[in-house]
Amino acid sequence: MKELPNKYDPKAIEERIYAAWEKEKLFHADNASGKKVYTIVIPPPNVTGALHMGHALNNSIQDILIRWKRMQGFETLWVPGTDHAGIATQNVVEKSIAKEGLKRDDLGREKFLEKVWQWKESYGSTIIKQLKKLGSSCDWDRTRFTMDEGLSKAVMEVFSRLYAENLLYKGDYIINWCPRCGTALSDEEAEHEEVNGALYHIKYQIKGSAGFEKYLEDYVVVATTRPETLLGDTAIAVNPKDERYAALNGKTAILPLVGRELKIIFDEDVDPLFGTGALKVTPAHDPVDFLLSIKHGLPRVNVMESDASINALGGKYAGLDRFECRKKILEDLETAGLLVEKKDHLHAVGHCYRCHTMVEPRLSKQWFVKMKPLAIEAARVVEDGTVKFYPSRWTKVYLNWMHNIKDWCISRQIWWGHRIPVWYCKDCLKYKNVRDVSVSGPKAEGIFLSTGGEKLEKCPRCGGKDIEQDPDVLDTWFSSWLWPFSTLGWPKKTKDLEVFYPTEALVTAQEIIFFWVARMIMAGLKFGKEAPFKDVYIHGTVRDSSGKKMSKSLGNVIDPLDIINDVGSDALRFSIISITSQGQDVFLSKDKFESGRNFANKIWNAARYVLLNVDEKTLKPDYDISSCTLPDKWIISSFHETVKRVDSSLAEYRFSEAAGHIYDFIWHKYCDWYLEISKLSDDKANTQNILVYILGGVLKLLHPIMPFITEEIWQSMPARPDRWIMKSAWPAADEKAIDRQALSNMENLMGVITAVRNARAFWNININTILEVEIKTDQPGLIFDNRKYIEKLARCTVVKAEPLVARPANSVSAIVDKLQVFIPIGKLVDINEEKARISKKIQELENYLTGIARKLSDENFVKRAPADIIEKERSKQGKFSEQLAALKDNLEAVLG
Repeated sequence: MKELPNKYDPKAIEERIYAAWEKEKLFHADNASGKKVYTIVIPPPNVTGALHMGHALNNSIQDILIRWKRMQGFETLWVPGTDHAGIATQNVVEKSIAKEGLKRDDLGREKFLEKVWQWKESYGSTIIKQLKKLGSSCDWDRTRFTMDEGLSKAVMEVFSRLYAENLLYKGDYIINWCPRCGTALSDEEAEHEEVNGALYHIKYQIKGSAGFEKYLEDYVVVATTRPETLLGDTAIAVNPKDERYAALNGKTAILPLVGRELKIIFDEDVDPLFGTGALKVTPAHDPVDFLLSIKHGLPRVNVMESDASINALGGKYAGLDRFECRKKILEDLETAGLLVEKKDHLHAVGHCYRCHTMVEPRLSKQWFVKMKPLAIEAARVVEDGTVKFYPSRWTKVYLNWMHNIKDWCISRQIWWGHRIPVWYCKDCLKYKNVRDVSVSGPKAEGIFLSTGGEKLEKCPRCGGKDIEQDPDVLDTWFSSWLWPFSTLGWPKKTKDLEVFYPTEALVTAQEIIFFWVARMIMAGLKFGKEAPFKDVYIHGTVRDSSGKKMSKSLGNVIDPLDIINDVGSDALRFSIISITSQGQDVFLSKDKFESGRNFANKIWNAARYVLLNVDEKTLKPDYDISSCTLPDKWIISSFHETVKRVDSSLAEYRFSEAAGHIYDFIWHKYCDWYLEISKLSDDKANTQNILVYILGGVLKLLHPIMPFITEEIWQSMPARPDRWIMKSAWPAADEKAIDRQALSNMENLMGVITAVRNARAFWNININTILEVEIKTDQPGLIFDNRKYIEKLARCTVVKAEPLVARPANSVSAIVDKLQVFIPIGKLVDINEEKARISKKIQELENYLTGIARKLSDENFVKRAPADIIEKERSKQGKFSEQLAALKDNLEAVLG
């Protein structure tokens, strides 16, 4: 048996232990073991990524589940990997070559992609190394990358199948366009933020205005937040029920500053309450206007380049940036007397999820997946409980999205990613620019697939050699939505796919429910023939102590690697799990990690004490229940109760609750009470057996949360049945081992001891003074059979324990369940001095309570204050009231 060092030093053990785990292949899953299977796939972090607190929380939770199930005897597979992160990675490499004075176009596509692969090989494994520092027990032999050969084949297979089933198309559509990244974004990638903008009221003159003057003189006023887009206006729309504009029927408007004639259309979708009720229609630059153009046959005038500058169709404004153009147009409108007014306007504007640039709605040809056919089954499996969300409130959010789903824009105008495997024959199509080609179905003439990745030389239809592959790549999420089954070998029928699919649980964040979770369910049902997982656990967002989301720009980021360096991985994991209530956001500050460090030290010191005080020669693998004292029965019963609670909490994904149960048992029951009581044992051999039995059990319970310290102590345990703690059996809660009477009786004994200790502390009585205690109880036998524990631990003498005990003069009392404890203190304290001290405390509490009552009776406070603040005030009111009553009671008793 190895002796533990005096102090716990995570730096000295964590790297060494992890290396040993890897060497022994302890995380490797055997697909031929025949055991029950438990599989998790990691939400693949971006290959550009570095470990942040969100990763730390997410992967700690996954590791808890995997280690728990591994110890329960399951064949566990945690599939790791990284995402190629198309836009993010390309941005990183573009910034890198910019330092050499180069742009990607200077290198050309092939050379640039070589640079990206070189960068990936050099830096792409950073996040994997950091996950290992966290203690993640992934099967690293099965590490995948969304652009590795196998996953690339899966992507091509899915594209081919969707194309063949007419679930893919390429066509004109308003998409979210990032001018900085130069690519389309899906609706979910355009994050909307509230922006303080303006609503501009602009005059549009009416052509042939006779008979209209009595309504709006000779013009109609239109409200817009984006005056620069008026260059692309092709109509004005009003609601047919809006009587203000009835006379506009059959009229034509003139586009300000441009002079183009605009058709005036009537449509019930126009909101008469927004702005002036008259809507400028810009089909190439607004999704609502685009739909109006389809309905009313309007032309679409795209006035912007891909960098959001104005193109040649913008006339004299050509070449200006969109915001410069806005400024210039407003100046010209004002000069022409056409700008009626400007009003402040708060509205939600999309921003690129990667570079945070304001997104521009833009008409372009893009590839789309038809989502409604896929969404039907994906909604059903959640509605019927096949897939469950934890917390359940996310079910409604998911289903609402499914029932209102839009087609998914999957093409991106970048180079890094899975290139769309579509080829165009320019001879067949009579087009020279393949970006202008629409694709409506799998039988489109002059369009063909090459999903094997080969470069085609000629058109398979006409033999022509003027062919070109689609220049766009697929959205990063197009590979990620296949992750649960593509990582296991699909489309091949592999042993891993047969054994480990579908997976059990997905642990992820709320912001990617639509990006990823929903799409994985669709893909799993469509291509894997089953829902890809049974449970979806959505954890909260990690924020700073003031509630702000952590970000480098705000300077409020806490680097998990710094925390690991300071207090160790176990302390980080325990701390962050302990404060993470199910589905709630996590509010972090560096001092929160002290609790994890303190707990690690407590466990270490307890284990060191136990192992130093056991005789390995006389130690037995089990305890003798017939020789057990009340404290022995109590700690054994408490342990099995704790196992039950931990199992229940983990099964319901209540991780903080599980951590709390373990913490309470180890710190408050095992360390604070049983270790102290064990020193008073008359049967040292049996007590040692119990100490070791419980220590081994709590190490197992704690291992999923704090794997390193539990492994290190486990290696010093005498006669351990398994070499590695993660391969040992998870504790089984034994109802027969739970003695309810012992639990109740021991709680009473501890209550008596605590009451005596509290009285000593409150009345400032010297620790060396032996107090006399009288106890009114219907169980005198319980007290006298266990009086040594009371007398030794409370430093007192039990003078009396009877059903009828009169309260002694000048005594304080405490109620413990059905017992009443009396402690005479008249001769031990200066009554006058104590009266003054307690009276002062009473006055302070009464002042506090008066202030709280005043606050809670203030209608304005109750109406405006957040619910949690009001609840805190009421909680303080109750707590202080109890303290006040206790003070008055004790003062009255002592004075009496």
